[in-house]
Amino acid sequence: MLDISHIREQFPALKQEVNQQPLIYLDSAATTQKPQVVINAISQYYSKQNANVHRGSHSLTAQATSQFEAARACVTEFIGASSPKEIIWTRGATEALNLIAQTYARNTLQAGDEILISEMEHHANIVPWQIVAEQTGAKVVKVPMTPECLFDMSAYNSLLSDKTKIVALAQVTNVTGSRQPIEQVIEKAHQVGAVVVVDGAQGIVHEAVDVTKLDADFYVFSGHKLYAPAGIGVLYGKLELLEAMPPWHGGGKMVEKVSFSGTTYSELPGKFEAGTPNVAGAIALATAIEWLQTFDQQAIEAHIHQLQTKTYNALSQLEDINILGYQPNASVLTFVMEGVHHQDIATLLDQQGIAVRAGHHCAHPLMDALNVKGTVRISFGVYNNLDDVDRLIAAIEKAVDML
Repeated sequence: MLDISHIREQFPALKQEVNQQPLIYLDSAATTQKPQVVINAISQYYSKQNANVHRGSHSLTAQATSQFEAARACVTEFIGASSPKEIIWTRGATEALNLIAQTYARNTLQAGDEILISEMEHHANIVPWQIVAEQTGAKVVKVPMTPECLFDMSAYNSLLSDKTKIVALAQVTNVTGSRQPIEQVIEKAHQVGAVVVVDGAQGIVHEAVDVTKLDADFYVFSGHKLYAPAGIGVLYGKLELLEAMPPWHGGGKMVEKVSFSGTTYSELPGKFEAGTPNVAGAIALATAIEWLQTFDQQAIEAHIHQLQTKTYNALSQLEDINILGYQPNASVLTFVMEGVHHQDIATLLDQQGIAVRAGHHCAHPLMDALNVKGTVRISFGVYNNLDDVDRLIAAIEKAVDML
């Protein structure tokens, strides 16, 4: 059984006050707070092992390189990749998606080709495809959602054709927490020869991932949503796809030989890792993964679902609150209040020490589909407890009375 009190003790940020109130942090879908062990890993690197990797011959660089590549091996095992060569370090999921768009897509798409994108995507999984479509003459095609804020599999099947070259969708959406049917999407896409890009930024936090069994062509995620630091992310790609792709950034480390008559590039994964990498971030990401694996993931998710259910049951009793796209057994809850701007609600909650997200959540198409300008989103992490929910409910009831 999870000891939530013990878990909370490991997060120093939760011990502070905001507006003279104990902090209740309910914005984990945006970024998670960091356990002390992750903070220590960053401090340890800069205090002891600080050196560049894969360069030089002194002891510090050897230690740093060893830890850096051990972190890659950790991620390889964590997501079920077949080789560390398939793991590319990036600054986050956004950079990973742009890398795929500007290397794989830009060099394979032709005029008339189609890129199918779920209507519920984060902007990071829409805009890079729009840019590459403009560059190549390809077309971005929206896959609509159902009235329940679920991926419309029937519409997807009707949109798939021999023109479909890429399908891009999130494993779990960031606004409503909808779990999209990535397994069926991948299977159907491969039947027409299309490549599938899965944004796992929200999903990998809440379920085990095996990219080999999934048969994903590309899978990306960010460290900062996985209790790791900002500025580190992962691009997984099938080996044959990565090997065929040209580099994106040029510079040090990603080359074997440079001369004015031409340049030869490094083998994977170095080909895509130009310049000095975020060594501390990679090490801390591995630390976060190892820390998270000390807990029973099913127990964590059951705890989070309990918090979400209690919140839903309370808010659904309030006349002025409209919960949008409710997904049972998710980690988020999104709502609007009749006649009140979402930012006003979030501000009132902040005054009571409660951190939630208000706005369009980098998902304008989804907001348009819901016919709203923005929402308030509550998102839970492993460190939240029932007391957090009680304070949240009381604060929202107070906001309803005031507004």
